[in-house]
Amino acid sequence: MSIGLCAAYRRRGLSVSTFKKGPDYIDPLWLARASARPCWNLDFFTMGENEIRSCFQAHQHAADIVLVEGNKGLHDGLDVKGTDSNAALATLLDLPVILILDVTGITRGVAPLLTGYTQFDPDVRIGGVILNRVAGPRQEHKLRAAIEYYTDLPVLGAIGRTPKFVIDERHLGLVPGNEDGEAALRIEEIADVVENDVALDALLDLTDAPSAKSQGPAQVSPPNRVTRGRPIRIGIARDRAFGFYYPDDLSAFERAGAELVPFDTLNDVRLPQVDGLFIGGGFPECFIEALSANTSLCDAIRAFVEAGGPAYAECGGLMYLTRSISWQGVCKPMVGVIPADTQVGQRPVGRGYMQFRVLADHPWPMAAGTPDKVYNAHEFHYSHLEGLPESTSTVLSVERGYGLDGVRDGIHIYNLLATYVHQRHVQTNPWVDAFTAFVRAHRT
Repeated sequence: MSIGLCAAYRRRGLSVSTFKKGPDYIDPLWLARASARPCWNLDFFTMGENEIRSCFQAHQHAADIVLVEGNKGLHDGLDVKGTDSNAALATLLDLPVILILDVTGITRGVAPLLTGYTQFDPDVRIGGVILNRVAGPRQEHKLRAAIEYYTDLPVLGAIGRTPKFVIDERHLGLVPGNEDGEAALRIEEIADVVENDVALDALLDLTDAPSAKSQGPAQVSPPNRVTRGRPIRIGIARDRAFGFYYPDDLSAFERAGAELVPFDTLNDVRLPQVDGLFIGGGFPECFIEALSANTSLCDAIRAFVEAGGPAYAECGGLMYLTRSISWQGVCKPMVGVIPADTQVGQRPVGRGYMQFRVLADHPWPMAAGTPDKVYNAHEFHYSHLEGLPESTSTVLSVERGYGLDGVRDGIHIYNLLATYVHQRHVQTNPWVDAFTAFVRAHRT
């Protein structure tokens, strides 16, 4: 629905700024494609309220429409009091809520459901409802009649059970927009459905521009700039296999005086001339044939790391740097810097928010200076490592979550740090500053 709204309003010549609640990478990739603008994450677990408000203020400007997509249900979250829920985010930013209801098997029962939502938290402004997966005109008529009779909520649309609204899923969720070769066509098909079945003008009339509460001066500035000397060049894997990067992390590299130089792990035969490497998350298991076949780049990455080149790899990047990846009966050699083999299973190994401590031998000096601090992050992997020697240096202690084995994470080999942790550059964890300072210190 969010994808379709973005694309439908863009067709009208309106600019749309998008945000995604939570730490997810995949939904923002689709929203960014649909809106032609970066999508920014708003996450209570890694950000304070002022930081969330500041991020929202900074990136809503110069847009005609602001859309924030929630995660899970309106009132779901870790806290029983709902302080980290979608409702709490809507209240914090003073934004109206549009409920998207899956009405499979429901008719008159929609009335008490909506009554409960409208009365549960009076601070939440529910602007209307869009019915999803409607079986046909008969069910839609009954739903509209019940909603009109028992509630004051307007029905802003009704989406049928159309295959155009389906995006393929696999073991880790939706196929990412950067990977789907037909993403542009899919977005246009979804927009066609939304234009036909949603009252776009009425939706805009019933919602409103952010109030003064959410448009006030930003209260939180980015972490301090740490530029020293000439800019450094950091190679970043940006392709169909690796695409999980937060836009605010990428902005933080620029503030820290680093030029990000993209390279393609599937097609490039050599590394660009760089001072450091950053290989983020993705789905390398879905591209093991192509990644393994590109032996010249694997050799170049291995040579860079073994020569002491500073490097950082998260999740999919960690998997790529091991000796091999095995998935669905196929096993192929990878870069081979990390002395272990990656096994991808059918069930999640580490999934959700995690917390870690930095140990004293962490290679990044700015991070190693806070050994007792607990950092908030997240992980989402179906893989684990086999054959990793017990003597392998690890520099993170897992306080919540799984990491490598439920106890440790953060493999440290040469000047490489590889981890299952997905970090977020925020006030409480300015990891980009620490990494760029490390690269700058080791530049040759």
